[in-house]
Amino acid sequence: MPDALLEPVGLGATESALYLHVLSTPRCTTAQLAEAVGATPAQVRPCLRRLEDAGLISRLAGKPARYAAAPPSVAFDALAERRHQELEELREHIRELSVRFQGATANSPGDLIELVEGPHAVRDRVEQLQLGAQREMLVVDCPPYFSSSSTENPIEDQLLRRGVDCRVIYDASDLELPGRMGFVLDCIAKGEDARSLPSARLKMLIADRSNAMIPLVLEASESSAAILVRPSPLLTAIVTCFDLMWERASPIAVSAPPDGPLDERDRELLSMLAGGMKDASIIRALGITQRTMTRRVAQLMTLMDAQTRFQAGLQAARRGWL
Repeated sequence: MPDALLEPVGLGATESALYLHVLSTPRCTTAQLAEAVGATPAQVRPCLRRLEDAGLISRLAGKPARYAAAPPSVAFDALAERRHQELEELREHIRELSVRFQGATANSPGDLIELVEGPHAVRDRVEQLQLGAQREMLVVDCPPYFSSSSTENPIEDQLLRRGVDCRVIYDASDLELPGRMGFVLDCIAKGEDARSLPSARLKMLIADRSNAMIPLVLEASESSAAILVRPSPLLTAIVTCFDLMWERASPIAVSAPPDGPLDERDRELLSMLAGGMKDASIIRALGITQRTMTRRVAQLMTLMDAQTRFQAGLQAARRGWL
């Protein structure tokens, strides 16, 4: 059994251990329970009270006090329903607060654009913007990066697990960085929708098409200033800019079925070609020679009955491979 069994209902590891012990060994005293979990009676008493308040255990009559567990199916159903009601009440309060916030900013044009200054402040607002996305996160991505690592994005992983649609446009030079293409393909495997432009030279984050963030200086590895744009004509222009770039960008992922005519290496090569990577970068990334590169590209072009790489790209798109 996990130590944090009761964590989803707001109880900790000690409460979980106590509940499991009472469940398997009824009528234990406080001292016996404390010994079972490696604590003192004074330490476990508050935990036992919390378990009682949650309806998971009951204190039996008599002295010394002894405890019995409620049937799990009954206790947990009631507890889950209570937590559900509390969360619904919290959501209602949040909706009320959101209405108040929107009302407070609607009459203040200066609040439609916020200047965020300082690397730490910029990074904090970027994370807040991402974590606050509920439906969609739109990103234009190119180096240099805020983080020292360009192959980690735990926040996007969380968004994808929550079902948030993540669409990212990568600058082609970005994909040539060591390990970057593998990272992008891993993101795609998790659910990211990725495309590439030969030269994006822009960074932006757009959350739910209602807030956007753009650094003021692109070349700096850690931006010291950025602008946060709230609903306004400027935000509409930024979102429109992203949509136009998305239409021009080439899909990166190769979606040919595993049992189709392409093997894993061919799909990886086609992904890199579609991403706009140069031959030299592809050769380094795949660890192959120029001769092997030329041969494999020729094989792909023959497979798709194409005379040029451009035609090969069109054929791959028509077949649903891109």
